[in-house]
Amino acid sequence: MEKNKITIGITQGDINGIGWEVILKTLDDAEILEMFTPIIYGSLKAATYYKNLFDLQAVNFNQISNATEAAHRKINIINCNKNDILIEPGQSSEQAGKAAFEALERATSDLKANLITALVTAPINKKNIQSADFNFAGHTEYLQKKADSQSTALMLLINDMMRVAVVTAHVPVENVSKLLTKDLIVKKIEVFNQSLKRDFMIVSPRIAVLSLNPHAGDQGVIGHEEQNVIIPAINQAIEQGIVCAGPYSADGFFGAGKFSSFDGVLAMYHDQGLIPFKTLSMDSGVNFTAALPFVRTSPDHGTAYDIAGKNEASPQSFRHACFAAIDIIRNRKTYSEITQNPLKIEVRAEQNGRIA
Repeated sequence: MEKNKITIGITQGDINGIGWEVILKTLDDAEILEMFTPIIYGSLKAATYYKNLFDLQAVNFNQISNATEAAHRKINIINCNKNDILIEPGQSSEQAGKAAFEALERATSDLKANLITALVTAPINKKNIQSADFNFAGHTEYLQKKADSQSTALMLLINDMMRVAVVTAHVPVENVSKLLTKDLIVKKIEVFNQSLKRDFMIVSPRIAVLSLNPHAGDQGVIGHEEQNVIIPAINQAIEQGIVCAGPYSADGFFGAGKFSSFDGVLAMYHDQGLIPFKTLSMDSGVNFTAALPFVRTSPDHGTAYDIAGKNEASPQSFRHACFAAIDIIRNRKTYSEITQNPLKIEVRAEQNGRIA
């Protein structure tokens, strides 16, 4: 896919967080605008406010009414918030939550209609966005519903060192053990394995599966989930031809750097996987929702109200989210071409002298 054929929709997230800061700092780069055509879904008022607040004079907006009007090498914006909104950096408000939802809803609609190639979402406040229209724990669950897909969405954190997925994402810790089943873990391993192949072009992925309990349960002394649920799930996945191993105790696994020997790590719950991940790459990690029919990424941080409006937020994670979206789009295209007609690809390669 040619560079100018990639159109990425960007949602503003919470207008009082650091979303606009990382978006504008990322797009304030002519080289970035050569890589893809951005369309920001959000408030033109907020965009102008933060442009002036951070003195980004080189940033100019091309206001459009729909995605088909987007111009390459320009920062296109669709004004999704028609009503006047109050911008209060660092403050959570019902109005900010509504503005975040309006932008997300419009962008998702365009994504499903193939008017944009991928979606990069700025952070939302999971509390103030709640409404009759948005009753989800986060972006992952919302997009799973909107995708109308039978596939199980998988929350995946990626960087240059590791890829970490979670079996249970935005759920209370007290419910984790109740939700873990053999079938669920097998399904997550299957989805993870396919994503590593399709989205990251890894031919034979190696997946490490973490335990739930300390010391991997110590053979039932500290919990039975490993023996009764996790190990049977791993064995079934292996029988299906998936290369996976475990369960590994999380502290020793990350402490000894064993993640470097695997293409992916499957954690049982949110913090088990995300704490070590963010410790190693808070400024460059990317959140990717695997197994959806479209590509969605986001930075690996939240609204960061404590530094909102202070010109202290790093755009690195958001920038990497844009790069990851581009890479995954291209990988999916290549994977589709290879798997649709593998014989044709092999014959063509042989004719070019690459296969003996």
